[in-house]
Amino acid sequence: MTPAGWALMLISCGFVVCLTVYCYYKVLTTPRETERMHAPIDIDTHDKDT
Repeated sequence: MTPAGWALMLISCGFVVCLTVYCYYKVLTTPRETERMHAPIDIDTHDKDT
């Protein structure tokens, strides 16, 4: 394989590995949705009306 082929392969594989590591990092360090949910206490859902 020519040096240009090696360079292109290394750049491509390196890009894919870096993107994969970045995506795993973002998914694993994002807080859970339940931790960010806030609701006022005075919401009346009318559950006890029936």
